[in-house]
Amino acid sequence: MPPHESRRSRRPVQAAVVALALILSVLPWTGSAQAHGTIINPQSRAYQCWKTWGSQHTNPAMQTQDPMCWQAFQANPDTMWNWMSALRDGLGAQFQPKTPDGQLCSNGLARNNSLNRPGAWKTTGNLSSNFTVQLYDQASHGADYFRVYVSKQGFNPATQTLGWGNLDFITQTGRFAPAQNISFNVNTSGYSGQHILFVIWQASHLDQAYMWCSDVNFV
Repeated sequence: MPPHESRRSRRPVQAAVVALALILSVLPWTGSAQAHGTIINPQSRAYQCWKTWGSQHTNPAMQTQDPMCWQAFQANPDTMWNWMSALRDGLGAQFQPKTPDGQLCSNGLARNNSLNRPGAWKTTGNLSSNFTVQLYDQASHGADYFRVYVSKQGFNPATQTLGWGNLDFITQTGRFAPAQNISFNVNTSGYSGQHILFVIWQASHLDQAYMWCSDVNFV
């Protein structure tokens, strides 16, 4: 190819690259806005499935070893890949009126509905009556507060779908300054065996609410 033809063939490509760079330069950066968090101790359901099976999500062994994570991956893998972004905007602290029974573990998000299904969810922590809850927040939003509930003694997460009437309210925390890692202590009494720990995080930067279920065993 003659040199002048080679230069002409490169010009459209170079022009396209410059145009793309200009477009990207004026778009708002949304990386931090999409990065949020979850309860990592005791692990929330989506986080537990991602942490255990994310690198081997096509492994057929999951079907027998961890059937609830298996059904969640089959229903929508994005539930696990986006374990940090299960949020809803503008609830105005109307958590119960705006979150129907049976949709608590998904935070009312249809894409995460697999997290609501009763079954043999793996417990991710053996808890005493006094324990610590840890949030990992990629974007360091801080918290207006956390609300903590435990499923009532006698509730069976293997066969029952969680509703508000199945929960005991335990505590509401105060505010937390922005940080990637936030921990707080919880004091309970009278619980034994497998339970659901249900936590609501009201983030500080916007009216964003997060709700999670963690499967735990009180000993």
